[in-house]
Amino acid sequence: MAYCKKCGYEIPEGAGFCPRCGTAVVREEAPAAVAAPPSAPVPPVEPVGGGLTLAWWGERFVAWLIDVVIISVVLGIIGILALLGSQPLTLVPGWPDWLPFFSFNLNGIVLFLYWILMDGVYGQSLGKMVMRIKVTRLDGLPINAWEALIESVGKAFLLPLDVLLGWILYPRRRQRLFNYISQTVVIKQT
Repeated sequence: MAYCKKCGYEIPEGAGFCPRCGTAVVREEAPAAVAAPPSAPVPPVEPVGGGLTLAWWGERFVAWLIDVVIISVVLGIIGILALLGSQPLTLVPGWPDWLPFFSFNLNGIVLFLYWILMDGVYGQSLGKMVMRIKVTRLDGLPINAWEALIESVGKAFLLPLDVLLGWILYPRRRQRLFNYISQTVVIKQT
């Protein structure tokens, strides 16, 4: 079975263009010894091109947790210093800092900027480096700053909704909603 490299839609056999987005289909001929039999079951993970291996949700969560702990410790130290100087460390007065995963506070904004910089420049944050995973475009090429900005919005500010919709809408590609919008995936590093 072939899938569109742009939108991931299943391509009917013999089709020259994706029925969903219109992208031209490029069929790669596999050697006869490697070709799967016609009755092969559908793979559990949708292919994303270039032989990429998608990262598991658990690996992605641990990478996210590492990043959050690192940034929180740094901001905690800065917060203690600000408290000693009697300076409030909040961007939105009155916004509750205790709401989990809805971080429209300094911590969420710093994480957002951190992920844009790290994912946009290096393809991976410190947490992803530790877990040996990285974020790429669907074709395996590095993402740019714009794609990093889009995929970081959900991760920094709307994580439960972002992940839940991803689990429901894109389970075979293991994409969060904002990964789908930015046309990115998280892959295992080779």
